[in-house]
Amino acid sequence: MVNKKKLFLTAGVALLSTSVLVACGKSEKSASNQSVYSYIYAADPDSLDYINTQRASTGDIITQGVDGLFENDKYGNVVGSLAKDWKVSADGLTYTYTLRDDAKWYTSEGEEYADVTAQDFVTGLKHAADSQSDALYVVQNSIKGLQDYVDGKTKDFSTVGVKALDDKTVQYTLNQPESYWNSKLTYSVLFPVNEEFLKSQGKDFGKVDPSSILYNGPFILKSLTAKSSVVFEKNPNYFDADKVKLDGIKLTYYDGSDSDSLYKNFADGVYSFARLFPNKPSYKEALKNYGDNIVYGLQDATTYFGRFNLDRSAYKFTAKTSDKQKEDTKAAILNKDFRQAINFALDRTAYSSQLAGEDAATKSLRNMLVPPTFVTSGEKTFGDLVKEQLASFGEEWSDVNLEDAQDGMYNVEKAKAEFAKAKEALQAQGVEFPIRLDAPVDQSSEVAVQQASSIKQSIEAALGSENVVVDVIKESTDDYDNTTYFAESAAQHDYDLYLTGGWGPDYQDPSTYLEVFDLEQGGLLQTIGLDPKSTSPAVAAAGLDEYTKLLNEANANKTDLAARYAAYAKVQAWLTDSGLTIPLVSRGGLASLTKLVPNTNSYGAVGVKGDSYYKYLELQDEPVKTADRDKAIEAWKAEKAKSNAEYEASLASHVEK
Repeated sequence: MVNKKKLFLTAGVALLSTSVLVACGKSEKSASNQSVYSYIYAADPDSLDYINTQRASTGDIITQGVDGLFENDKYGNVVGSLAKDWKVSADGLTYTYTLRDDAKWYTSEGEEYADVTAQDFVTGLKHAADSQSDALYVVQNSIKGLQDYVDGKTKDFSTVGVKALDDKTVQYTLNQPESYWNSKLTYSVLFPVNEEFLKSQGKDFGKVDPSSILYNGPFILKSLTAKSSVVFEKNPNYFDADKVKLDGIKLTYYDGSDSDSLYKNFADGVYSFARLFPNKPSYKEALKNYGDNIVYGLQDATTYFGRFNLDRSAYKFTAKTSDKQKEDTKAAILNKDFRQAINFALDRTAYSSQLAGEDAATKSLRNMLVPPTFVTSGEKTFGDLVKEQLASFGEEWSDVNLEDAQDGMYNVEKAKAEFAKAKEALQAQGVEFPIRLDAPVDQSSEVAVQQASSIKQSIEAALGSENVVVDVIKESTDDYDNTTYFAESAAQHDYDLYLTGGWGPDYQDPSTYLEVFDLEQGGLLQTIGLDPKSTSPAVAAAGLDEYTKLLNEANANKTDLAARYAAYAKVQAWLTDSGLTIPLVSRGGLASLTKLVPNTNSYGAVGVKGDSYYKYLELQDEPVKTADRDKAIEAWKAEKAKSNAEYEASLASHVEK
């Protein structure tokens, strides 16, 4: 699956990988003794405009070639990249960054184009606003004057709180203090753009061609062929080139149709990383030949979850045969008890086992949109805070386990009880049963089809097919993508129940997840059938006006983090109780074989400079042993705790007196 980072993630074959792009790799030694890391990718980008789009299919590519002010180190600390130093005013509103003197822009041919300057960050943000970037929601309420510019209240961008004080000093002024502001700078919407190059490209800036953007990072994109390959070469003139251990990266397109090929290529010495599929014939051979080398990835901050379309208008792909069925399904989806019944009826362990196998079926399970350990408040995790809040929403939540790697929601008795309440209310409205839920799936992904079938089986078994039928709609990859991942409006989302989309965080705060359904500008509103600022009756019927009110109340706590996290825990509790989302799994927790040296990669829950950024990645000749990797992970955890504490303590030195 994908990132990191807050991104609208691909589904289906994305579930096959440790990130959207990273699922398998190889270390090649050419005649010149170059080290090339080759791996698969699951979705072609539709743009290289890293400012304008938030999709992982773009972000995981451009992060290799374009740097921003900050990146993540291997412990998850936010450290300088293009910024060599920074200061924040005592009131927390003004951040001033000093740029490196040796950072430069290069063309796709490796030719030097210009110095990276402070003005490039001004140009980047202006481009985000002018192009109505998918990721504007990350910053438009943060940076002073940006909202007014976006809304057209002023056409003068100089009123926006980003300034180039000189060639090497860029300053941001915020509307309110944000303790997590620097973590936002690891996300590409705040990356630099050279103004002269942007103007020269015009509408072609960021088209799917290596020459459409400039590079200031560790690698340069050399070629990109749809549904075929993506190739990078090391940027020898990169300011930090001595820390880059790879000479190149190769991505090969993989549609998920032959999962055994990953192991076979590893065994043949082609790949240096391979996802294993315990339900496939190749797994027995892997156990025989590499039983001491099988490792499981750690759960990360990306959450994959199902969701309902509250106001569906497209029915090109449907099993429904009448308008009455469409109306009845819509009425059912707007009933909270019905949504809760579906949530409780879904066997997540069975769902996960289709990919992970029975032995690891629970290792990646997640029960909330916000990971339970994403932030902490004193001795309590965010999950603990949500658990406390849920107590006031009903007895059905009293014994629910919200921790990761637990199937905390599946409960047939609760599903039946909630459905009985829903059925009584719906029949009084004239609704007829069974309710038919169209659930699309990419037919080329064997695992995705199996998972969809598992969901159908568990829901119908719990509630009865005379009450609910899940119609698994098998679609071509293009049709599936265009009605889910690449759909550009609420009306284009053609389904009742979307099973496998995901979301990862942009910054270290619960709002980065929960604001996706904010009625003003929520990044995932369209996936539940609503455009931002929608006046659809579904808004009130689903209670999203109340949800947005809770969001605003939580966001009002700017400096008291304990109060802020408690308020956002209430928002998450509301979302859980609403049944609007059906949390399923995280990335990680899947079996694999690897030649990646443990703990050499960047690590981060937010932005594009975490686990899919390969600046520091190292390869070894032999497969990593399970025992060695487990020992390395335990050492890393201890080192991480110490490093994070030291990092937190160092932040005070950047505050101006």
